[in-house]
Amino acid sequence: MIATPSRPQTIKFLKTSTSQAWIDQALANLDEVMLDHSHCERKAAGIAIKLMFLYPGDVALVEALTDIAQEELSHFKQVNQWLARRGVALRSLAAGPYGAKLRKHVRPNDPERKLDLLLVSALIEARSHERLGLLGAHCPDPELAKFYRSLMASEARHYGAYWVLATNEFGTDVVMPRLEELAIAESEILATLHPAPRVHS
Repeated sequence: MIATPSRPQTIKFLKTSTSQAWIDQALANLDEVMLDHSHCERKAAGIAIKLMFLYPGDVALVEALTDIAQEELSHFKQVNQWLARRGVALRSLAAGPYGAKLRKHVRPNDPERKLDLLLVSALIEARSHERLGLLGAHCPDPELAKFYRSLMASEARHYGAYWVLATNEFGTDVVMPRLEELAIAESEILATLHPAPRVHS
């Protein structure tokens, strides 16, 4: 379900729902958030590809993440087309601290590293699912709002795919306590709104 200011709903795996302050910030800086969204889609494809390089012998992982990488690049192209429609030039953009802070919780050695990488990816995708849904619910441009709503199902599939990969290999008895720890860390990172408007600010 999409979070709303009056009756916030927390997306599966996440400990907290996004605040009204983020919605207000995003809508007031929509072009910059969309530019950051473009970078997020490119990075998401890169993360999937990196995992395939790290674990090339894991057939289930390679198959699932090949599909995800292709879909993320398709979204990257679509967001870039929207930016062109709005006259927003592609450019580099300083990343917010969200991703780097979350990755600090990834343990350095396998098999723990693999588990954490899958679960961190699941949490990022879950937060993206929530926030793109919020843009779809609140964006004043009806066509752009429709576009963001159209992305929600794929983002849900993505975080589900990472979770399935983790549970199939490590089992729910291992996955769920670690997911709880990482989800708490994720919510703490977002507890203070970052001053630069970003998808994960």
